[in-house]
Amino acid sequence: MQEILFEEAVARYLSQSHHPDVRLRAVLFDMDGVLFNSMPYHADAWHTVMERHGLHLSREEAFLHEGRTGAATINIVYRRQYGRDADPELVKQIYAEKSAEFARHPEPERMKGAPELIQKVKECGLIPVLVTGSGQTTLLDRLAHSYPDTFDRAHMVTAFDVKYGKPNPEPYLMGLAKAGVTAREALVVENAPIGVQAGVAAGIFTVAVNTGPLDGQVLLDAGANLLFPSMQAFSDRWEQVYRVLKG
Repeated sequence: MQEILFEEAVARYLSQSHHPDVRLRAVLFDMDGVLFNSMPYHADAWHTVMERHGLHLSREEAFLHEGRTGAATINIVYRRQYGRDADPELVKQIYAEKSAEFARHPEPERMKGAPELIQKVKECGLIPVLVTGSGQTTLLDRLAHSYPDTFDRAHMVTAFDVKYGKPNPEPYLMGLAKAGVTAREALVVENAPIGVQAGVAAGIFTVAVNTGPLDGQVLLDAGANLLFPSMQAFSDRWEQVYRVLKG
């Protein structure tokens, strides 16, 4: 029964995207909230540093901005309060403070279910690609340790690589290019609304995993083709999803 639902999701995707079929060759992973249980730390760091500078961003709202570049998040809040973008030097200062604040937290654990899913993806001969809006060097440096032999630099897209960032499709289009695949040959794994929007805008079948405090409907409204309540749930259903997507 569950596999029938997956087939229906793929049929809707093909109808909307006008692709003839799906031939899965690569899986594009977001980082925060997908590979690492790091979003609570990000939300706390953003709130603390914004308040320090007289800017107002609640921890709850930080989850809605997850996936944006740091500069984009800062300027959204700054424009809301002052009607203009922040000075570039201030943006740089705030993001440096936010990064330092994040680093004061304990090391975030790998998201439950993520290591198993990564292993299954690799066993299927698929290319794992990292596509994150983050420039958090402490986490990027941990990837090789936490997910060994998985994400080489040639298959990583970070905040340092893009001009626009999510929800613009640029990061995922860049991820496709780095993997040498087309949109119908890839799968996006996201936990944030704007990340889902970016994956969908890039024309890629997008799976949402609801690992944070948001209502799952928010992710579906953003355009997710499939929704799972956790990375563990997705990992547990991987075989059925893969059978439908491998072509």
